[in-house]
Order: sequence, then structure tokens, then C-alpha cells
Amino acid sequence: MTETDGTGETDGTTAAAPPEPPRPWWHWRRLTRGRLRPAVAAAVAGALIGGAGVAWQAQAGPFEDKSACWGMLSGDDVADLFAGKRDIGASDVPITSDSIFSEGPSGVCRLKSPRGRRVTAQVHQLDTRFGGSGDKWADEYLSARMAPLGGGLLGMASDTRAWLAVPEGCIGRQSDGDGPMVIDMEAGWTNYDDEVDAGERARLTGAVVRLVNGYMAEQGCEGEVKDPADKLPAPTRSKGEGPDAFCGVKGLRLEGTREADKFNPPVVTAGAGPVRTCDRDVLFGHPRLRLMTVEDPRLAALYAGLRYKGGPKIKAVGGARGTGFLREDFGLFQAECQTGDVTFLIRADGTERAADIRTLLPRYVAKEADRIGCGPLRIKLPA
Repeated sequence: MTETDGTGETDGTTAAAPPEPPRPWWHWRRLTRGRLRPAVAAAVAGALIGGAGVAWQAQAGPFEDKSACWGMLSGDDVADLFAGKRDIGASDVPITSDSIFSEGPSGVCRLKSPRGRRVTAQVHQLDTRFGGSGDKWADEYLSARMAPLGGGLLGMASDTRAWLAVPEGCIGRQSDGDGPMVIDMEAGWTNYDDEVDAGERARLTGAVVRLVNGYMAEQGCEGEVKDPADKLPAPTRSKGEGPDAFCGVKGLRLEGTREADKFNPPVVTAGAGPVRTCDRDVLFGHPRLRLMTVEDPRLAALYAGLRYKGGPKIKAVGGARGTGFLREDFGLFQAECQTGDVTFLIRADGTERAADIRTLLPRYVAKEADRIGCGPLRIKLPA
């Protein structure tokens, strides 16, 4: 089914928005504790907002033909996101840099229909402090439903999420250990089923590309990103799997009767890079098991710190280089490959899959390393 936020944009009638459901509980547990920095940042931001008097640059009344989202989306652009409707409210937090914590530029834009639908765009540098960009971002924006944008772009899109990294040729190469600077868009509740609306996906892709091009123009960068919407791979679909192809990885198997539910088969990323994700055993709107290969070194940076402190250590053997950890609910190994760091991980939403993770991870690392040209790669799990 098509992902929506529960409100239609197909007519002009106004209907009461249904109560918002609880947030999905697939969001990964944060693996670090005692971090005061977010709270301090919030306090400082509150003080700055109070001192400046204005944080939101709000439109007065419905959005018509004026520019929205930092002046980067036209009236037609906004209407395209809302099925042609033009009575859309717009507000944004200006894009500014954090001079206190030396973080990258950040800003937020919100678009809202009187019929209840909302679209949120955000400019930010991906946060590596909590493993996987604070858990929630990687959970949603690297899901199996997301299709790679291709063409050398670091970005992905579905019918409710889209993101694109600002090209390094414009803003410079990220420092070691830093996440890339991205602009992302959210247009509905998180969903992990296999039905993706190709039209909605194309509209979100086009919008996030326009935002990146607008940001680049403001920075004085030459050139622009071409909209890849018409070249995206076919929308992700669930796929059956044989006994020797767990999550579609040929040669990967799990002993016993862990066959995929024929009514709810695994969802695997369509297209090549920057990640390959398999979301499996989706229940109540979230995957209970995820296998993911993060092939792009810029995204692998999200897990660079976590590999040393997530749990008992995994070691590479046979001359391979890399490190990782194994827990009952999470196994991760980050390898040093010819193209840069690559992260292999298996995560579960509880500890009942501990034996499966222990069985699958060494084989998964070996098979995926061979697929992407990083093999042979063998690992030794902690006792």
C-alpha cells in the first residue's frame, strides 16, 4: 500500500486528521549514555531564539506563489508535493552554522496542508555520535524501501523519504570521522512494507534535488545536480528466497525452519549502492531483523566510533583489516577495503535472535565482501 500520512490531497474538502499513531518502536536503542551535548545545544538554541526574538520565518496565511523552504522551492514545486493544492502553509528556520559546537549548517522547513498532510525538509550534517546518525535517521532513511539515486549521487528516495548529500565539490571533502552534509525530506509516517508509489517517489526526489541545487547556488558553487527521478530503479518489492539465499544473498543460509513468511517476504534494496538493506520479518510496521551493507565510506563513517565500543570485539583473520563487535541484538564489522571503510551489520529488535545473528554474521560478511570486491574477508567472533 502507498505510504501516506493518513490524509488525502486529492480533493478540496477538509477532513479531520486521524489521531497520530505511536512512533514505530523499531528505532534502535542509543548505544552511548551520559551525553550532555544535545541538552546543552538545546539550551543554547533556546537562549539564541529568545534573544533574537524570531526563529521561524513564517508565511502569513496560505502559501501561494512565493518561494518556500529558504526561497528554494517555487509555488509550483510546493503544489506538486501536495497534489496540485496551493493553500499550503510554509515556515522555516533559516540555515545557519553552529559556531559553538563546530557542527555543519542546519535548518528546517515545514510545509502543511489544511487537510493535515505535512512535508518537512532538513539541512544537517549526519550525526555520528550515537552510531548510525542518532539511530533514527539511519533507521528510516537507509531502509530497504529506499532506492539509490545513482549517477554518482550519494542519496536515496522512497515515496515518503528522500535525501541527498551536498556534493563535496561544492562544500569540500568531509573530515575523517564526520558524517556527510545532507538535505532530506519527510512526507509521511515511517513504513517498511514493499509497496512504493513511484510517482510520489519521483516528486520527492525532484524536490530534494531542487533544495540541494538551491543551497549550492547560495554557496556560490558552479553547476547543479540533475534530477535522476526518471532513472531510478523500479520500486522495491518483496522477494521470495530459497533455502540457500537468506535475504537474497546467494550462499547465505540459516539452519532450521527460519523460512520467510510467504505472506510477508523480505524487502531488499533495489539498485546498486550506497547501501544494501534487507528488512525481514516485518511485524506491526517494523522489521524485526535487518541485514545491511554500508558500501559508501561517507556513510560508513556513521558507524566508525561504534565499532570500538558497541560490545565484545570481533576480529578480522587471514590478513584482512577491520574491527567490530557482537551483542545479542546487534553484530557489526567495519572493514578496511580498497575503496574505503565498509560496514556490515545485523540488527534485531530484541535478544531472541542472538543465535541467528551469531550464525549469520560471519557468513554474511564473507558473502557481501566478495560481492562488492572487498573479499576474501573472514572474521572471528568473541566467545
